[in-house]
Amino acid sequence: MDDDYVPVCRTDEVAPGQMKAVDLAGVEAVVANVEGRFVAFGALCPHEAGPLVEGELDGEALTCPWHFTQFNVLTGEADEGGLTDEPIPVYEVRVEGDAVHVRWP
Repeated sequence: MDDDYVPVCRTDEVAPGQMKAVDLAGVEAVVANVEGRFVAFGALCPHEAGPLVEGELDGEALTCPWHFTQFNVLTGEADEGGLTDEPIPVYEVRVEGDAVHVRWP
């Protein structure tokens, strides 16, 4: 395992369609399970720092709970028509056994 990857949670802690806030060595992040694929991204909406873990995850689309801007959790891109066009950071994820590891940003 590359030293740049940090273990953040177990696979059984994040069911499909769910998200979990994690500490990525001092950086707030979110791990999501998108139809069995684990992804990780920044915890705060770039518009006004809304807590994305409290948003609605529908497949790859995450809706900010405060002002409803949608982001693609695979690419970080904001959908057109939202209150921001600034993307959220996305991080590389590896699963080893039952552990989810996220690459240090």
